[in-house]
Amino acid sequence: MTQKAEKDFSVSAEGTSLAFVAEKVKKGVRLDREDAHTLLSSNDIHLIGAMADYKKQQLSGRLVYFTVNKQINYTNICGVHCKVCAYAKGKHAKDAYTMSVEQIISELSAYGRELDEVHIVGGLNPDLKFEYYVSMMREIRSRFPSITIKAFTATEIGYFAKLYDREIKEVLSRLIDAGLNTMPGGGAELLIDGIRSELFKGKESKDEWLNTHRIAHSLGVKTNATMLYGHIETDDDIISHLDQLRSLQDETSGFLTFVPLTFHAANTPLHNKVNTPTGIRKLKIIALSRLYLDNFPHIKAYWVMLSEGITQIALHFGADDIDGTIGQEKVTHAAGALTPVGLTNNKMISMIKDSGYIPAQRNGEYKVIRIYQ
Repeated sequence: MTQKAEKDFSVSAEGTSLAFVAEKVKKGVRLDREDAHTLLSSNDIHLIGAMADYKKQQLSGRLVYFTVNKQINYTNICGVHCKVCAYAKGKHAKDAYTMSVEQIISELSAYGRELDEVHIVGGLNPDLKFEYYVSMMREIRSRFPSITIKAFTATEIGYFAKLYDREIKEVLSRLIDAGLNTMPGGGAELLIDGIRSELFKGKESKDEWLNTHRIAHSLGVKTNATMLYGHIETDDDIISHLDQLRSLQDETSGFLTFVPLTFHAANTPLHNKVNTPTGIRKLKIIALSRLYLDNFPHIKAYWVMLSEGITQIALHFGADDIDGTIGQEKVTHAAGALTPVGLTNNKMISMIKDSGYIPAQRNGEYKVIRIYQ
């Protein structure tokens, strides 16, 4: 961002509730919880966006990242019944499924050698053996040696450890040896144990989720982090979630990107019981994420949950990544998402260019493959 733009947002903040926050942003001073509350309660959406865009461009310049990826949801059978999930099925449900390793390889093969990343997550299926997951990693790595394998949330890793009576470190080490590169950030939901026990009963505690990522980072595995908002949380819950992530990143420097996820209530037990966040609220959350998580390299605007239009606007509110082509997303669409199940490479490029930024195609570890000027 130019010096003029920096001066403009600083001057426009004078005399407003955001003046103190804007001064901190300009000077590179870390925001605290009170600053975060000030941002979320402010209606000066243009100034909030200007501050977040300034911080984003300090870190990424005018590049916005995307990846050519395929999402694999290997099973929808899950022994945990979260109130926010429309995807999980009991093992005797007529639409329950588990993909074989061969079926997974076949789905990936349909994309040839074009994929930069495969994103693998699934339900907590008690009938699968640990060798299934190891074999999955090994076969993908053998067939697609250059692809980034981003697989298994901290919730899945913790479940594997308990189900197969292994330590978290052992589970991760076996999967890494078989081909795992990075981990997605799912399962974080809200790092508030009261909310977790009410909405996500059966999942790990917040400290267990954080510790799984801590162990992954100690093994050299970079990971992502998410936050699911738009249900029963308060502003203080959101800020506490961000604060815990920032603290762990201070400790390990192992997170690659943060992904705020907007809750979709259709077909869940919370349908018609919570209010869907407005577009302004979504943009505030993106901006707060960029400004508060000053030690996270990237903030992602996940187009599947935001819509293509809001995603493009989010690029002016601190986001520097829009995820990927995906292929066929299932989990959010089971909860009523109206976005496409996948986008083309050209569509991703045009979304970024039309927003005034430079598309940078990356792999799952943010190695730039190609820049589209």
